[in-house]
Amino acid sequence: MNAQSKIEPATGLALLRQPFTPNQISKLPKETRAQIDARKADKSLMVWKCEVCGGPHHKNAVHLDYVGHAAATDRLLEADPTWSWEPLALGPDGLPALDRNGGLWIRLTVCGVTRLGYGDADGKQGGNAIKEAIGDAIRNAGMRFGMALDLWHKGDLHAEDEEPQGHSRDGEVSPAAPKKEPAHSALKAKVRSFVHELNGCGDSDELNAFLATSDALAIVREVKEKLPAWWDGWDEQPDGFTPLGELITRRQHECAQATANYMTA
Repeated sequence: MNAQSKIEPATGLALLRQPFTPNQISKLPKETRAQIDARKADKSLMVWKCEVCGGPHHKNAVHLDYVGHAAATDRLLEADPTWSWEPLALGPDGLPALDRNGGLWIRLTVCGVTRLGYGDADGKQGGNAIKEAIGDAIRNAGMRFGMALDLWHKGDLHAEDEEPQGHSRDGEVSPAAPKKEPAHSALKAKVRSFVHELNGCGDSDELNAFLATSDALAIVREVKEKLPAWWDGWDEQPDGFTPLGELITRRQHECAQATANYMTA
């Protein structure tokens, strides 16, 4: 290879799109609702120090690849040593304001470009909850720049849960419906990706643009036709389940509020 054909390493925003190396990728245990209930009732189902992730969880939980806060911060510093984040809104005490769900909206600025992100504490309490929400928001906003996007996609298409659980903030979707309903595995995989993108939209412009794409319109149409319970819900709704139609409406309200806060900040 001569000097003219030498490939220069990626820098700036392009660096954020580069894959993370194996030593920078951690393992996150993901339990189904049934597994959580089972190991609470029977401690013998627990793994107390998992050889994969080092933490306690149900012995049959799956593990997802993810990039932790330290690795994400290191990549941001490599791309732009002056990167910064700020909350989208402040409370009366002057501290970052959390929304009604306990989540944190932020602006992440890298190389002069600013994009929104959202994070929550995943059930943690106290000071650890704030740190978790900040780290989650930075990783979520980083995804809008393409950071660790391949890992978000992998996690979204990971092994299916055992029962309907609904749509969570990080984009997971209940993959199972009542046995009387056909499997539609390919469609369910598409819905997982759809919900992940839906939850990643930071404002009304981004959300409306996403919902107007041909792929999004096709998925909505197909879910209404083939998985009506996923769109409208069941008569006896599983705990924690949010029908897709309701989730879209909720995200529209959240993004409209985020846009209004951004415009008046």
